Amino acid sequence: MRGLILFTAVCFAPLIFSAGATEKKIVCYFGSWSVYRPGNGKFDISYIDPWRCTHLIYTFVGLSGNNVKVLDAWQDLAENWGKNGFGRFNALREKNPALKTLVAIGGWKEGSTKYSQMVKTAANREQFAANVVKFVKKYNFDGFDIDWEYPAQRGGASEDVNNFIELLKVMRKYFDNNNLILSAAVASSKSSASQSYKIAEMSKYLDFINVMSYDLHGAWEPQTGINAPLYPATGDNPELNVKAIVKYWLNQGCPKEKLILGVPTYGRTFTLADANSNRNGAPTRGPGMGGPYTREPGMLGYNEICEKLQGKSWTVVYDKERRAPYAYNGVQWIGYDNVASIKEKAEFIKKLDLGGAMVWSIETDDFRGVCGEKYPILKTLNAVLRNDKSLSSKTLPFISTTSSLVTVQDDENESDTSVLPDSNSQESYNCTAPGLLPKPNSCDFISCVDDGRGGFVVYEFECQEMLCFNPDLNVCDWKEN
Repeated sequence: MRGLILFTAVCFAPLIFSAGATEKKIVCYFGSWSVYRPGNGKFDISYIDPWRCTHLIYTFVGLSGNNVKVLDAWQDLAENWGKNGFGRFNALREKNPALKTLVAIGGWKEGSTKYSQMVKTAANREQFAANVVKFVKKYNFDGFDIDWEYPAQRGGASEDVNNFIELLKVMRKYFDNNNLILSAAVASSKSSASQSYKIAEMSKYLDFINVMSYDLHGAWEPQTGINAPLYPATGDNPELNVKAIVKYWLNQGCPKEKLILGVPTYGRTFTLADANSNRNGAPTRGPGMGGPYTREPGMLGYNEICEKLQGKSWTVVYDKERRAPYAYNGVQWIGYDNVASIKEKAEFIKKLDLGGAMVWSIETDDFRGVCGEKYPILKTLNAVLRNDKSLSSKTLPFISTTSSLVTVQDDENESDTSVLPDSNSQESYNCTAPGLLPKPNSCDFISCVDDGRGGFVVYEFECQEMLCFNPDLNVCDWKEN
């Protein structure tokens, strides 16, 4: 899960769902760093609709030795005139007493090395489990989500696979004694999950498993690809689609009621090698535009995408085989999910009787309602999975998915660069290959994009306040790292 990213009260009485064994979960991750985003992307805990999620997960805390480490004390805690994020997040249960809140440790930026060290010995595992319980109870969460990305990979060791199971065993004991929820976010496709998990064993100790069934394609590949296709098309890698992921996890022993299918509220962007070759699978020459809020090359939040599609004319195609949309304008290409594809995924969850859906992440849904109704992705999941009748077909446009949706482009050769930084000559920087590089004498970074003529176009990007570009992970990271 990549660490990527104003409201009046709702005008209808919230629909209260009775708790029951068959109720589908809607697990919502909240990226706490989104409070630092500019403009319409800035998100506050007060914007969360507590009736649209059964479980809310606060991200992230980190690991220090065998202890839980607060990563942003000013945002998370009340001490020293802090923003009290933990407290305000958990106070959402006062509005919806059925809501459960968890805090997540890990994430992409944390890597694997520290976690691999922690799980090596029984003493470490016991100490960590005890410390987690103290932390969760101190800050009044209902549970804890383990987002170690990924055991036995990214600096981990082969013994992580067994040690992770041993960790879950001891945590289950501590959590049962304190009536707490234990969940995990996991790699989705067979190629990665098979390296990290004994799925049948881990399923015994977790209350539910959040399968990160997205980032299946992105600018790390040399051709365009939809972020999270539901089904494969002819010629696709047969593992990299939602159907194959779910089949793998179920066949490996994950109980269907514990499998929570991840759905993304963001898309992956590419720069096409040729504006006239714009199909799924077209050649590319690097990451596409970043957004004005998330400000990460190669991705756009759904809120950024829907705003963009309202502006300059784009061609939008609903892929009939993969059951998800993509859009292009000049050399810019986006593979993403919209209301129609999310509806299909929710129906897929119902058909297979899975445990529910997980959303990464709520702050890149259209939470302000700039493009229509607030939280269209989240509300679509509720409409399908929890039979929420409060939403009208007018405000949730479940567009037909039996044919392509196409809007004609104003200028076939126009590239929309409205959210790209100004480009610079490559002579100012040491661009020898497409990719990301630190910007000299700063915490920011540049993107070197092949210009198709033997040189490079350079785009400058800024890291958020308090963050610096980490060239080892290709992300804006905490300065201490």
